[in-house]
Amino acid sequence: MNIYVIAVGQRLPHWIGEGYQEYAQRLPRQCSLRLVEIPPARRGKSGHSTQWRQDEGRRLLAAVPPNSKVIACDERGQSWSTEEVARHLQIWMNEGQDVVLLIGGPDGLAPLCLERATGLWSLSSLTLPHGLVRVILAEQIYRAFSLLNRHPYHRAS
Repeated sequence: MNIYVIAVGQRLPHWIGEGYQEYAQRLPRQCSLRLVEIPPARRGKSGHSTQWRQDEGRRLLAAVPPNSKVIACDERGQSWSTEEVARHLQIWMNEGQDVVLLIGGPDGLAPLCLERATGLWSLSSLTLPHGLVRVILAEQIYRAFSLLNRHPYHRAS
C-alpha cells in the first residue's frame, strides 16, 4: 500500500523536507509514504482566493492515483488520537487500497476536494503552516505503524 501526501506548495524551507524524509524513510515498502507537490496558484492583483483555491483543487485531484481512498486534511474534520490513526492505518492496509492525504494551500482546500474525500481529518484546531503539516502527517503515520507493530518508538500506555 502506498500513502500519498499530495500537497500544495513547493520550495519550502529545507528543514520541512528533512523532517518529512526522516519519518517517510523509516516506513517499510508495504506502507510507503510518497510526497507529491503541486505548485500553488499564481496569486496576483487580479484574482480571488476562491479562484486560486479552485485551481489548486483541480490540480490536487488530477494527481490522485486511480482507485485511491482520499482523506482531506481540513480543520473541520475529525480529530484522531494516535490510536485512532493506527486503527485507520490498519484498515487501509487490510483493504490494500492506496490512500491519499490532501493538503491545501494558503487558502485551504477547494470544495471539490472535500466532496471527493471519503473522510476529513483535522490535525489540530490550531492553524498550522502547510509545510509543517507534512512533517506532522509523516510522523503520525510512522508512529501509527510503530504502534501496530509494537515497535518501541510509541511508548504511551
